[in-house]
Amino acid sequence: MPPITSKSSSDTGLDLLLFTIPQYALLQVGTASILLLLLASKTTVETLYAIGEASEELFRGDRLPILNFPDQSETNKS
Repeated sequence: MPPITSKSSSDTGLDLLLFTIPQYALLQVGTASILLLLLASKTTVETLYAIGEASEELFRGDRLPILNFPDQSETNKS
């Protein structure tokens, strides 16, 4: 029984003027680029999360200076 898709080996891949890029090479490049994109997106999310936590710490007030308020007895004397 002959195969259902009978393509010659010259039809596989990207045919340019001077050379042909095989399909497996295109698949490898595409897979590597998708994996790098996923890794970059994960790193970006973690970085943005860390920046958000750092900005939250800024506005929390732990590092604000302590203000000297007058005592209650000093305000009642006036």
